[in-house]
Order: sequence, then structure tokens, then C-alpha cells
Amino acid sequence: MTDTTMQQAAERADSMLDATIDAIEPSVQWTHGATTKGSCDVSRRRVVMTVISEERVGNLLGLVQRSWEKAGYRIKSVNKDEEFPAIYAQSSDGYGIALTVGAKRQVFFEATTPCVKPSDVASPATSPHGPAYKYPIPRPNVHSDFWS
Repeated sequence: MTDTTMQQAAERADSMLDATIDAIEPSVQWTHGATTKGSCDVSRRRVVMTVISEERVGNLLGLVQRSWEKAGYRIKSVNKDEEFPAIYAQSSDGYGIALTVGAKRQVFFEATTPCVKPSDVASPATSPHGPAYKYPIPRPNVHSDFWS
């Protein structure tokens, strides 16, 4: 265990998610998903609200995978399922990051922390790009001339 607190780890996870979403061009709208705390770890989530067409899912996956590789993340696995593809990666300091595609091609990002020192965890400081939905988050509902 490190001297890093859950709050500090959550902020690091947020920065990984920020960098991932910032790498997506043209940009997509997204909202925060749930933050969950384990006994010594934290997970942060983002949900893409932009409609991703069947033809563009591969573009998005490739773009994200390349941005993670460029950031020095190790790609742990790639699920090439046609309907529900996913990419799982890990940073050199033990943080995980994943892109999963769900129903209606809704894209989910999740960053997970290694085991750290327990602490309170505040909500993410980053404002969503689009409406801030409360649970349940709707299906993708934002049209993009490129992605949709």
C-alpha cells in the first residue's frame, strides 16, 4: 500500500479519463457515471452520450487504443465481439482503464485504482461535456455529424 489516499487516486483516475476523452476527435458528449469505493480502491466512470454509429465504433476503439498506447499504458486485453467490444489497459503504476461498448453502442469508460489508503472521496471536479444526468443515465441521445 502506498501513502496515496483514495481521493488522490480518484483524481489520478479522473485525469486518465480526461486525457482519454480529450483524445477523441471530433469530441463526444459525456456524463459522469457512478463512483464506487471498495475497501481500498476507487472506480470512476464516464458514459458517452453521443450516438456512435455501427460504422464508427471501430474508429473510436482504434483511436482510444492508440491514445492509451501513446500514454504508455499496457493493453491487457481486447474483446473483439462485434456487438459489445471492449479494451482493457493498465498504467505502469497499477491503474486500470477500460472502454466497453454496451447496448445501442453506448460507450463506457472506467478507471480503477490500485489499493490505496482509505479516505473520503469527493465527486469528480471535471464538468461533464453535456448534461449532467442522474441515474439512470439514458441511452445515447446526442447526434454527431461524424460519429453518428
